[in-house]
Amino acid sequence: MDDDRVACDAAWFAGAAGGYVASGSNAAIGRVETDSRKAGPSALFVAIRGERSDGHDYARRAADAGAPAALVSASWWAAHGPAAFAGSRCAVIVVPDTIAALQKAAAAYRARFPSLLRFGVTGSAGKTSAKELLAAIVGASRPTIKNPGNLNSDIGLPASMFLVRPGHEAAVFEMGINRPGEMDELAAVYEPDCALITNVGTAHVGVLGGTRAAIAEQKKRIASRFDGGQTLVVWEDDDFRDALMTGVRGRCETYGPRSTDGFEGARDLGLDGWALRYRGVEARLRLPGAHNLLNALGAIRAASLYGVGPEHVAAGLEAVSPLSGRTSVIRGEYTVVDDCYNANAESAVAAIGFCDGADARGRRLYVLGSMKELGAEAAASHRRVGEAAAASRADAVFFYGDEARDAYEAARAARPGKEFRWFGDYGELESAVAAAAAPGDLILVKASRSMALERLVERLTGTGGDHVS
Repeated sequence: MDDDRVACDAAWFAGAAGGYVASGSNAAIGRVETDSRKAGPSALFVAIRGERSDGHDYARRAADAGAPAALVSASWWAAHGPAAFAGSRCAVIVVPDTIAALQKAAAAYRARFPSLLRFGVTGSAGKTSAKELLAAIVGASRPTIKNPGNLNSDIGLPASMFLVRPGHEAAVFEMGINRPGEMDELAAVYEPDCALITNVGTAHVGVLGGTRAAIAEQKKRIASRFDGGQTLVVWEDDDFRDALMTGVRGRCETYGPRSTDGFEGARDLGLDGWALRYRGVEARLRLPGAHNLLNALGAIRAASLYGVGPEHVAAGLEAVSPLSGRTSVIRGEYTVVDDCYNANAESAVAAIGFCDGADARGRRLYVLGSMKELGAEAAASHRRVGEAAAASRADAVFFYGDEARDAYEAARAARPGKEFRWFGDYGELESAVAAAAAPGDLILVKASRSMALERLVERLTGTGGDHVS
């Protein structure tokens, strides 16, 4: 279609998805939404039946909010559809299964852009930051689209595919998984030309096979659609580097301080990030921590394999600001390191190390919440974090959550004289941290997203601190 705001129309989507338009008129679709609160003009609302709620219950609400099309299941349509959409002009597309249909249509839509250079990013930690860095670097050299936020799942990635337009020359999509087989679905939809695996850690180990080896095997499936012309990029020091690179039908490269061609060193600026040199050009990376320097080196390596030059690298790195919840430094009455979007043992130990090395005018207070979806590895992973906390430079450590009790006990055993406290109640945790904090203190907040410790970050930064930029 000529209108750049339009991806397709309802009739095309229905055909590509293996369904049919059951009611309403044909309509232009500009984007795909699965949240009825975000659905409106130009949006196709996809009704998804979840564990706690059924999106079909909100389909008519999305239509009344201006959504020109809705995707629903055949079973729901037969039982409720005609009555629910009575009097609506919304184009209702009926399919056997809405998620499978969305994926099928997204793959067909992607195939309409055969010249689009597609980068895929996955890994146990750092994939969103690496995706943002890679998209900025590639985007400095050519028109580039990325999936918003962390819309990286079997639903989020295909929904994001419909943001691609004819003017885009490259795409950088994050590909996240939390169940076996999901990467195969994502790879079938996207078929990346270049796949970057940041690392293999313990994130979601409880639902991805129980071991890091099982996680590596699932992450490696990002290359499952390779036919010989694609490239896989992995971290040079990953324990599973050789396993990830073995049997891949395509070129395999590594990244890191030794293998990112053109990297000439970096100067640690602490909370303000890094100053690095790449092929004679000074570049500023605003994301702090050694893990973010590695993310940048992965992004640089992947981009450089496809003709991106040092000036684009410098411009791209400079354009990326810290992401909320991912080692984001917020300065105000206290200096808060907000790293509470997600957590596993590797990222928690890295966060502790980063804060140990950062300058602090006052004391160091570390808040460490439970890490979820670790399965049989949960106790050992929390003990590892507790031992790291005991060996850290923290003046006080606050543990929060049932699983974090293992970390607390390990910390106490490793260093009995240090101030460690455990809380099962959020209100008590917040009160204790607020009472302990003094102006100038450095406060780390690290936990899995489900612990909702952004509440604590908001409490601590409510005095008007600004994100470091």
